[in-house]
Amino acid sequence: MYLGEFRHSLDGKGRVILPSKFRESMKRGCVITKGQDRCLVIFDSDGWKSYVAQIRSLSQMDAKVRAFARSVFGSAYDTVPDSQGRVLVPQKLREYAGLEREVVIAGVDDHLEVWDAKAWDRILEEADRSLPEVSQSLAEIQHREIHARRG
Repeated sequence: MYLGEFRHSLDGKGRVILPSKFRESMKRGCVITKGQDRCLVIFDSDGWKSYVAQIRSLSQMDAKVRAFARSVFGSAYDTVPDSQGRVLVPQKLREYAGLEREVVIAGVDDHLEVWDAKAWDRILEEADRSLPEVSQSLAEIQHREIHARRG
């Protein structure tokens, strides 16, 4: 499981160093691609296989699913961190996520997200403001599911 927030800088070649606590799971390779909300996602090999399986389980008859798959797979970059734990973030992906110099790598359960530091600060502030509302919605969903199971 990937947890935590780590601030790093892109170097002049567009590489970013992976947090040391995540390097072991990524040393065999990882995949970087577009994520939702204009960030990038990094999956280790097992996480990528699971993500691919989720996408494949969706109906390919749906045009939105096909468009999503094209975007994710077409922009995916398979890489292996170098001896210093750095991965190259391709220019097109840096542009997509608006990555400048300072980035945040956030652990999000089964993957990492890579954000421009200013964008991360804004998105996290929004998430923190909406936390009470989201918590209430989740409680209501859970309550409905419990009642539905009881019949």
